[in-house]
Amino acid sequence: MIVPSLLERDRDAREQMDDPGCDAAALRRTYAQFRVVNAVVAGWRSTYRHHLRPVLHPDRVTSVLDVGCGGGDLARSLVRWAARDGLRVEVTGVDPDPRAHAWARSRPPVAGVTFRRALSGDLVAEGARFDVVVSNHVLHHLDEAQLQALLTDSRRLARARVVHSDILRSRLAYLLFSAGTLPFFPGSFIRADGLVSIRRSYTPDELAAVVPAGWRVERQHPWRNLLVHDAPGG
Repeated sequence: MIVPSLLERDRDAREQMDDPGCDAAALRRTYAQFRVVNAVVAGWRSTYRHHLRPVLHPDRVTSVLDVGCGGGDLARSLVRWAARDGLRVEVTGVDPDPRAHAWARSRPPVAGVTFRRALSGDLVAEGARFDVVVSNHVLHHLDEAQLQALLTDSRRLARARVVHSDILRSRLAYLLFSAGTLPFFPGSFIRADGLVSIRRSYTPDELAAVVPAGWRVERQHPWRNLLVHDAPGG
């Protein structure tokens, strides 16, 4: 296997699942396998404990927006984790891709989770507000203008906190993901697209250099970037 240098972001690399004409069966298998992959590599249980749970309200329902929710596994997990902690959370998952939206809606329903086919800008235009805004593996998909738009939308939508979680680009992460996924996930885009995602992702310094004032980049070991914003008075 030829390993790219990864010294710079590969902005031109494209994931197969982003192709509207990609294999539909492989895409469905990819959505189905996201739950396993995210549980292993995305670190959201820790992110929930350290960044979301502290701003959840013990005496009322906390509203959460999951931007680019894909198959909806994070939205469902957040509701379940909060319930185990005796907290009430309602999550709205939005994604503009009709295929992702259809998959999320096709799964067994979870109380407190709803899905919409929409962009963050659509919700801003509606005047919607949420206590917390999150995303998982969205930032590396965006070009510079789209990234700035998402951050602007997130600040307008969130009453308390925004947490965008994404991959941290690393040669070691690339090698381990390549080797670790090779025997698994046949017939899906998990391995190929995961490697492209690493190539497109930021280092902490790169991400900090392109975000506006008021945002902070936190490294979550081993290979995660958390981009966090706290609303004034939130």
